[in-house]
Amino acid sequence: MNMAAQDFDSTLRDQAEQVLGLMRAQGFDQAQVSVGWHRQSELNVAHDEPSLMRSTEQSRVSLLGLLDGRRASTELSSLDEASLRNGVAELYAAARAAPRDEANTVSAGQHARVVQGPQEADPVLLADTMAELLAFRSRETPRFTLEEGATAHHLSQSHTLTTSGSDLASRAGWLSLSAFGTAREGDRASSFNYAGGDAHDWAGQSAEAWFGIGEMMRDTSQQIDTQRFSAKFVGEVVFTPNAVDDLLGWLLGQLGDAQLIAGSSLYRDQVGQAIASPLLGLTSRFAAPGVVPLSADAFNTPSVSVLNEGRLQTLLPSLYGSRKTGLAHVPTTSGWEVAAGTTPRTELVGQVERGAIVGRLSMGMPAANGDFSGVIKNSFRIDGGVVGPALSEVMISGNIARMLKEILAVSRERLDTGSTVLPWLRIGGLHFS
Repeated sequence: MNMAAQDFDSTLRDQAEQVLGLMRAQGFDQAQVSVGWHRQSELNVAHDEPSLMRSTEQSRVSLLGLLDGRRASTELSSLDEASLRNGVAELYAAARAAPRDEANTVSAGQHARVVQGPQEADPVLLADTMAELLAFRSRETPRFTLEEGATAHHLSQSHTLTTSGSDLASRAGWLSLSAFGTAREGDRASSFNYAGGDAHDWAGQSAEAWFGIGEMMRDTSQQIDTQRFSAKFVGEVVFTPNAVDDLLGWLLGQLGDAQLIAGSSLYRDQVGQAIASPLLGLTSRFAAPGVVPLSADAFNTPSVSVLNEGRLQTLLPSLYGSRKTGLAHVPTTSGWEVAAGTTPRTELVGQVERGAIVGRLSMGMPAANGDFSGVIKNSFRIDGGVVGPALSEVMISGNIARMLKEILAVSRERLDTGSTVLPWLRIGGLHFS
C-alpha cells in the first residue's frame, strides 16, 4: 500500500535529515542514511511448553559515506547526539583510509512511501496459534519434540535519505511462525529439522498447515531409524522446496555482484539463452510478507522476471555492480517465486525408479563451474516409485548448472513461506554414494 507523504510519520525522516546534515558538515561528498526500528511481540516455546511471551524493540542507524570515491559504512544503535557525532567522525576516518573506487556512488531521485501488512500485534492470536500447533504435535506427532518454536508479530519502520535526493520510507508488519525439533523413541533420535515462514494473516489454514510445519513434524517422526544405500549409483532426486531454495541461492549468486565483478559467473553472457529446463520459471516477490520492495542501496524494486521457460531474462547487478561491470542496473531485494508445474507431487515420486526425496542439501561452497558434493539430510529413499525408509550418511554429487537443465518435472503444488514460493522438483543424473 502506497501512502501520501502527509499520511506518513515524519519522525524518522527528521532524524535521518539530522544525521545527513552531520555527514555533510563532516565533509562527505555523498552519503546515505537509514534510520529505523523493529518491534517484535513473540511467544516462545521450549521442549513442547510455552516458555516466554515478550515484546522487544530495537533501533538502528545505518550510515554510508563517500569521500573522493572512497567508501565506508557503519551501523549505530543510538540516536543521541554524542553517539552520532562520534560515529560520523569515525566513519570519515575510515573512508579516508579506504581504497578509491570510481564505481562507488549513492542512489539519486528515488521516492517511496510503502506500508504493508498488519500494523498491530494481537497477543491472543499469537497464543491461540501456538496452542493449536502444540495440540497438533501432541495429537498427531507425539514422538516429535518441539525443542524451540515461536509465533510473533513484527513491525519494522525505516526512512532512508541520500545526498542525491532519494527519500524512501516503509512501515511493514508481518506474522511469523517457526518450529525446530527432533523425534525420539527410547534412546534413538532423528536429526534436527526445521520449518517456518512469514505471513500477513493466519486466515484460511490451521497452524500446522502453514509453511509445511505439520508435514515436517510427520516426516521427522519417520526419521528416527535410517538406512544407507548399499552401493554407488546414478539416480534421480525429488527436491523439496527447502532443497530447491539451495539451488535458487546458487543461481541468484551467479547473477549478482560478487560473481559478475569477479568474472566467474557462468551466465555473464547468457541473457536470452536457455540456461535451465523449459519447465523452470523464476520471478520476483518483492512485496511478500517480511519483505519490503526497496533495495539496500536505496532503490525502488519493480517486479522482475529472471527465468521464463528456462531462458535467462536478466542479470541482477546492484548500482555498484552495474557501474563496475557496465551492465544494466537491476534493483532487487529478497523475495522469489518459482512457477508451478503441472505434475502432482505424488507423480513426481512415482516417476523415480531409484533415488531419494531430499529434504535438505548440505553442499558447502560449490566449485566455480557448479560442481558440488554434499550430504542429503531429512531425506527418504525411493525405489520403483515407492517411498522407503529415511536415509543417513548418503551423499550426492553433480553439477548445479547441469541440474537446472535436467529438471524432469515441476510439481503443481508449491510451499509458500512468505519470502519464497517454491515447488518440488524432479531432477535426474545425480551420483549417489
